[in-house]
Amino acid sequence: MTADEKVRLIARAADSKKARDSVVLDLRGLTLMTDYFFICSGTSSTHIRTLADAIVEAMKHAGMGGIRVEGYEGAAWVLMDYGDVVAHVMAPEQRDYYALETFWTDAPRILTDALLEPSPETD
Repeated sequence: MTADEKVRLIARAADSKKARDSVVLDLRGLTLMTDYFFICSGTSSTHIRTLADAIVEAMKHAGMGGIRVEGYEGAAWVLMDYGDVVAHVMAPEQRDYYALETFWTDAPRILTDALLEPSPETD
């Protein structure tokens, strides 16, 4: 599965559970650690866990299991590392404090609405 396919699947899974303020940062050429960050917010610890569960389940269903998940118990910032895509599900307070979007100001943003549309190569 390509990084583009992964980030599309992650965005769809999060959207299916009403993720807030989703954004994708294209980090290709800016860092060697990953190609994309998917970042979204949840409204409560329960919502954050629900979003993380939806992402993990969708990725497992696509054959992308066995990833590292950090922060699930605390549910203020859950990080799911899929290698070339890292998903961050954050409480609004954590997102404001750590300001990943501000830190990566050189990273182009991808409109998540475009990722939610059907694509011929994955649908």
